[in-house]
Amino acid sequence: MTGLVQIEPLPATRAPKPEWLKARAPLGENYHSLKQLARSLQLHTVCESAQCPNIGECWHHKTATFMMLGNLCTRRCGFCAVPKGRPQPIDLDEPRRVAQAVAALGLEFAVITSVDRDDDLLGGAHAFALVIEEVRRLAPACRVEVLIPDFQGDEEAIRLVVQARPAILNHNIETVPRLYRVARSGARYDRSLRLIEMARQIDPALVTKSGVMVGLGEETWEMVEVFRDLADAGCDILTIGQYLRPSRDHLPMARLYTPQEFKDLKNLALTMGFRHVESGPLVRSSYHAHEQAASTGLARAR
Repeated sequence: MTGLVQIEPLPATRAPKPEWLKARAPLGENYHSLKQLARSLQLHTVCESAQCPNIGECWHHKTATFMMLGNLCTRRCGFCAVPKGRPQPIDLDEPRRVAQAVAALGLEFAVITSVDRDDDLLGGAHAFALVIEEVRRLAPACRVEVLIPDFQGDEEAIRLVVQARPAILNHNIETVPRLYRVARSGARYDRSLRLIEMARQIDPALVTKSGVMVGLGEETWEMVEVFRDLADAGCDILTIGQYLRPSRDHLPMARLYTPQEFKDLKNLALTMGFRHVESGPLVRSSYHAHEQAASTGLARAR
């Protein structure tokens, strides 16, 4: 009898990454000096916490998105790499340290965001108002874009941030309504739209911005509806980027969009009345934020 031959399965081979998804590796003097500055001031950057693919390019140009309110998020969104857990009490000296970093780097445009703090909505909003005020004091030539959570739709919290007069108020809608349950735990599509509408009602001169990811399993017609909803809500600037799965614990990526598809989405969105659209595989909410503001003339000194 012929003996059985055991065949070892070949290891699975991963398809090579398309050229348009290859980002510059983080290195260089500016990268290390910015990292050292953030550590010395006990600050977090979303560039690191969210594993942003553009960290090498942005930090090389001394551009970073500071993340306030700690490094632990109270929500468990299926796409996000920011750590989840029970956060520490809000540190109201943190806005001063962020402004100190902005001033030390000589930034002309700063993007500041935060984790979700559903445990302290007004405290989180107050920290955003404080950081805008502190940057204005320590770096008066710098304009500030804030990328805020939804504050569970709390009007007082939203009003606190808007009345601090940021140059741009950004709140990401992220994906289509059908995917909210799996992608945006604790969020509501209508609530995010209402936030943008409410901000414009509080300050009609405010520049508003939002961002979406593609590749989570949405249909094109669904994404078009999101564009239309955002435009109707008064959103000025739209960013469109590719979802990239941070780990096996996160939602799988349904497909990769091609650069041409990103161009098509941009052209389509522009017909709906957006004043600027940034669309591409590596686009993230704060990617080229200063260039978006400069190219449109929207984010004037406030």
